[in-house]
Amino acid sequence: MSVVCLESLTFGLGHLARAADRLGERLRLLTSDPSFYAYELERLPAGAVDVVETDTFDTDGVAELLGRTPDLRGLISSTDTWMLVGAELAARFGLPGLDPAVLRLTRDKAAVRDRLFEAGLTRARAAEADPGGAETAALLVKGVGLPAILKDSAGTGSQNVWLVRDERELDAALAEAAGRQLKGRLFAEPYFSGPVYSAETLTWAGRTRLLGVSSRLMSPEPHFREEVTAFPVAFPEQRRAALERWLDGVLAAIGYTDRFAHVEFALTTSGPEVVEINPRIGGALVGEGMCRALGVNVYEAMVEAAVGLRPGLMDAAPPGGPASAFVLGYPRRPGIFSGVSGLDRLPDMPGSPTWYPVKRIGDPVEHLADSRGYAGIVYAEGDTAELATHCAVAAANAVTVLTEPFPQPGAAGRRTSDD
Repeated sequence: MSVVCLESLTFGLGHLARAADRLGERLRLLTSDPSFYAYELERLPAGAVDVVETDTFDTDGVAELLGRTPDLRGLISSTDTWMLVGAELAARFGLPGLDPAVLRLTRDKAAVRDRLFEAGLTRARAAEADPGGAETAALLVKGVGLPAILKDSAGTGSQNVWLVRDERELDAALAEAAGRQLKGRLFAEPYFSGPVYSAETLTWAGRTRLLGVSSRLMSPEPHFREEVTAFPVAFPEQRRAALERWLDGVLAAIGYTDRFAHVEFALTTSGPEVVEINPRIGGALVGEGMCRALGVNVYEAMVEAAVGLRPGLMDAAPPGGPASAFVLGYPRRPGIFSGVSGLDRLPDMPGSPTWYPVKRIGDPVEHLADSRGYAGIVYAEGDTAELATHCAVAAANAVTVLTEPFPQPGAAGRRTSDD
């Protein structure tokens, strides 16, 4: 019996393989670049995952491979890039999965905002923004007010997001957006002031369980670069229960009936406000932290859902484990990634800090204002999310991500490393 994974998040493949094996399923990974998963695959026993190299952007080619997969039972597509393709293929092969229309809705942040407004779960609609329109700025100020957020309706990783606090910033953001290639369309919504969190949820048959909340510490305004995450945030039980009820309503409003979700929200003075809904487990090391902090392999729920079984995690009382935190490692300057210094200090630091590599030597680092720029992650543990954060930040402060300047056209000679 086989479960196919159409690409994957950077981390978590090892947990997924072990989960599939425990449930009696064989995991097959379809990928256009196996080296992307080198860190995970190198730590698995040989043959633990059937890796098939193929053009995963060729939907018909992927469909042909699925048709030749023996005893195909489920399809997992947990990345933003391949999520909709995976849903369409699951429907084509009669495999368990969410309605593709629901996933298309979740990938449209403006449509989600409007749906939540209609359900009384947010205080404002989305406002479509034509970056080239002469009256756009005036219409946005009237319809949304300031401060506001301009963003790509299908964006990821905090890319193409602009905080506009006055009309000057609004004009500048519209001009900049006009020169960008967006994955969706530009729209505006109010800026919800307050700390930002991510709810890690599991839904089955329309009922949602809150597994925990991750903190999300960002860079200073006006950018929204993700920097530090910790799990689980220690909300008082009454507030946690209220959040779970609210999340149940939020996901029900968009028709989300099954599987993991990673719901970003701002905690404002008037209550929680959705930032975006990701219909998947959290990226980076969120899944790793959940496994350790809950004391169970949460990826078993992913495999169970993929084959149409009610996840045991919906009803289980996880034994618990250490809280986790991680810091994204950005270089000081753009350039060619050339290595990391300070890793030799980590074994002598509290919290068992570990470096998880993301970029490979020689990769370009062009963007430092969003999550495209981090080269790796420093992970650490503690008795609470607060203590784990202290350990992770201390360890990250001892590590430096190095880059060399981009080569100049026609330049010769040795490049100087970033120190």
